[in-house]
Amino acid sequence: MALTSWKVFNFFDVSEVTLPDASLFDTTSLSSITSGSESLFLGTQDGRVHILSSSFKLVRTFTAYEADLGAINHMRQIEGTALLVTIAENLPAEPLLKVWALDKIEKKTGVPQCLSSIHIQNGRRPFPISAFAALDDLSQLAIGFGNGAVTVVRGDLIHDRGAKQRTVFESEEPITGVEFREGTSTTVLYLATTGRILTLTISGKGQGQPARPLEDMGCGVDCMTFDRESREIVVVRDDRVYYYGMNGRGPSYAYEGPKQLVRTFRQYITIASSPQTSSKNKSTGMRFFGGRQADDIFTTSTFAILDMDLQYVAHTESLTSQIKTVFSEWGDLFLLTIDGKLFRYHEKSLREKLEIFTQRNLYVLAIHFAQKAKLDVSQRNIILRKYGDHLYQKGDYDTAMQQYLKAIDNTEPSQVIRKFLDTQRIHNLIEYLEELHEHDRATVDHTTLLLNCYAKLKDTAKLEAFINSGYNFDFDTAIQMCRQGGYHDQAVFLARKHAEHEIVVDVLIEDSKKYDEALDYIWRLEPDLAYPNLMKYARVLLEHCPKDATQIFIDYYTGQYHLKKDQPLLATTTPQTGGGIGLANITSYIPLAYRQGHSTPATTGNQSSQGEGNEDSEAAPSEPPLEYNVPKPRTAFSNFVDHPSEFIVFLEACLKQEHIEETDRIDLYTALFEMYLETASHETGPEKRGWEDKARALINSKTIPIDTSNVLLLSHLSSYEDGTILVREREGLRFDIFRSYTSAQDTAGAIKALRKYGPEEPALYPAALTYFTSSEKILQEAGSEVEAVLKKIDTDGLMAPLQVIQTLSAGGVAKMGLIKRYLSDTIERERKEIENNRQIAMTYRISTATKREELSSLASKPAVFNSRRCASCGRSLDLPAVHFLCKHSFHQRCLNTPTPSRSRNVPSVDRDDLDVEPELQCPICEKENETLKTIRRTQKEHAGRHELFVDALGRSRDGLATVSEFFGRGVMEGGAGSD
Repeated sequence: MALTSWKVFNFFDVSEVTLPDASLFDTTSLSSITSGSESLFLGTQDGRVHILSSSFKLVRTFTAYEADLGAINHMRQIEGTALLVTIAENLPAEPLLKVWALDKIEKKTGVPQCLSSIHIQNGRRPFPISAFAALDDLSQLAIGFGNGAVTVVRGDLIHDRGAKQRTVFESEEPITGVEFREGTSTTVLYLATTGRILTLTISGKGQGQPARPLEDMGCGVDCMTFDRESREIVVVRDDRVYYYGMNGRGPSYAYEGPKQLVRTFRQYITIASSPQTSSKNKSTGMRFFGGRQADDIFTTSTFAILDMDLQYVAHTESLTSQIKTVFSEWGDLFLLTIDGKLFRYHEKSLREKLEIFTQRNLYVLAIHFAQKAKLDVSQRNIILRKYGDHLYQKGDYDTAMQQYLKAIDNTEPSQVIRKFLDTQRIHNLIEYLEELHEHDRATVDHTTLLLNCYAKLKDTAKLEAFINSGYNFDFDTAIQMCRQGGYHDQAVFLARKHAEHEIVVDVLIEDSKKYDEALDYIWRLEPDLAYPNLMKYARVLLEHCPKDATQIFIDYYTGQYHLKKDQPLLATTTPQTGGGIGLANITSYIPLAYRQGHSTPATTGNQSSQGEGNEDSEAAPSEPPLEYNVPKPRTAFSNFVDHPSEFIVFLEACLKQEHIEETDRIDLYTALFEMYLETASHETGPEKRGWEDKARALINSKTIPIDTSNVLLLSHLSSYEDGTILVREREGLRFDIFRSYTSAQDTAGAIKALRKYGPEEPALYPAALTYFTSSEKILQEAGSEVEAVLKKIDTDGLMAPLQVIQTLSAGGVAKMGLIKRYLSDTIERERKEIENNRQIAMTYRISTATKREELSSLASKPAVFNSRRCASCGRSLDLPAVHFLCKHSFHQRCLNTPTPSRSRNVPSVDRDDLDVEPELQCPICEKENETLKTIRRTQKEHAGRHELFVDALGRSRDGLATVSEFFGRGVMEGGAGSD
């Protein structure tokens, strides 16, 4: 490729260096220049070395060679070290090579230490050195001579441990360049003559073999160099620039004009060339410092900096003076002319170079440049985005979109989307939106826009491909757009793919109205997934699929839930509303487990046939039911609102299972009782009686746990009186039964209940008396029953006479004649009772007086004992004898008493102090005395237990009699010890 077709830029700022001491760069005395380790080294004709700093100030000068040894024509500084290699020539003497340690200064002379010194051998042939190269470790050096010989020096020159020299190549053509190229196991020396390019292996595999020619064309002095970036040899000739590698010549680039020298700087190749002159005596092969004719001063030189990889000219200029040399240091490139002027070439920043590219709309070159410079992705994407904008403005929308796609990671999507919202560019917009999803950068709005584009183009294939792709898009948005666009089957497939079972059921029910398929899909879910969906749509499913919906409820709530495991039968899909596009191509791979062989609208009328068709799809009966937590039955009750028949079937099925918890049995039976009554309320004739009989059977059974209050409430709400009565009878609520009749003013029913329950519930009679006398009408309806009630109250003493009178007078309808007989009988009976009480009181008074007189006599008068016989053995009394105050006498031996003297101190049972235990008691009266003492002791113990008195008083029909009785027992005494 010719360089004339390359783009030319000005990527370097050129400035002339102001030298503190311009005499140092006088070309008449300057023989060589090298740089490295942040310093510049100048070799002179008289054997001295000048070391300059970055400000070009002289740091040190030392004499490397004596003046008679010649000029320092070649130097090499080892980068990163303090080593400097110099070669001085003074023909016909052999060149002298020295290695200097610049960091080691001799104390006596102040000169850097010379590590080693060696004469370069050339078979004693006086030819100048035309080329020089050295490895970085100085283990090998190559020196080329003007006579075509190449000498290689091997050894440890740094530690001066000796070195060996060998002429490795000889030719009739002068050597114009030598360069080392190190591989992993070999070291190859590239040789250039005026007529050939050759390679010579000097170490490793192939060592010792003769030089191998690469090309039968050579080059001039300083026209070959080693490119460390590409690790290739660069050779410039008057026609082209050539690259050479291990396998021979590589690419070449046309660049016309005579070449003076070539150097590398970073990724660039720098070439100095002079225009063709008319002089015929110019040297073509042997150009070196100080060897040019005077007329060269009046010719112009061209200096170019080339990027061979990206194929552009970074800088080019023409100089009025010939170029002496080019070197680089301190991050800049320097050019020295033969008139002693030094120019600095400072490379522009990456940002500035990119701006130059973009200003000239050279975006492709800018992109390649950014990649080569290893800019981060965000900076490269900025260039791509600008390139896309440029193409968009030119109307090349497809190519512009390709650039936007490459820069998608660092580009605000809205900036691109706004450009392609036009309908004519919708395909580009779709491409960009799809790429956003692929890079996981899409938002909800992007997904919405993409699906809208598919819908607008009616591109079902792309919609299905998008759904089946692995893109990380917003699932909710995709579902919403499919539903809004009428793509219900795609929405179902997408929800099924993401295991969003609730959305699957929702779409089938709310959008597709495929109730049977929705129920069938639920039936194929695991229990914990099926339950929430079943509960959410239970009423809708019971409305359209009552039989199957009831069955799945029964299975789930009885712990017999099985999954349907049949393979779906894919039906022919009819065109959809809204989207208007069928799914002929998607139904072949959508795993919709809920599809049936016949998709018809589910109605109540077709459930029978549908249920028969589903029998084959249910799990085999031999399979055990799944294990899951069976919910409480009452959680399903609300779903059966407006479906009483299905509810009854569900309740009866749940009650057939064993091991039901007691609370669940109560809920089930209560709900079933309610449903029986509700169904009966809507029926007439035999059907009504049949449902009522079922309800009656529930409350009559002693094993059915229905709460009484619930039965009463439900019976009342359903106007089912038999239920109320049955429950109250069973619970012993007879008074409530009677009160229900009275509240309804059903006098006949009240009389019937009174006769039935009155003997067991006496409290009904006072209530009946109050009811019968509550109004004139009720009193007439009661008739003679009022007198019977009064008689029962009087006979059993259920009410005091005063209470009876107050009750009858409260209603204001009872007449005196109604209670005349009751009052007369009551007064007569109380008179007789009063007289009887008076006689009993008189008898107690006489008995009390007699006892008191007897006690007084025993305490104050002597006792005379007239008994002559022993009351125990019946024999005549003889001494010693024992007499008791009860008039009983005994032999002492019959009483087993040792002495009779104490008998006179023995108290009689008639003594007041019964608490003192007598030492001797009359055997005959002992039992009677013990009985009296026990009674007395019991009275004292009960004197402090007032709760007994209160309890007896509460249960007594005659309170005064009870008070009198306890008074006689001593309860009213002040203390336990008082008599």
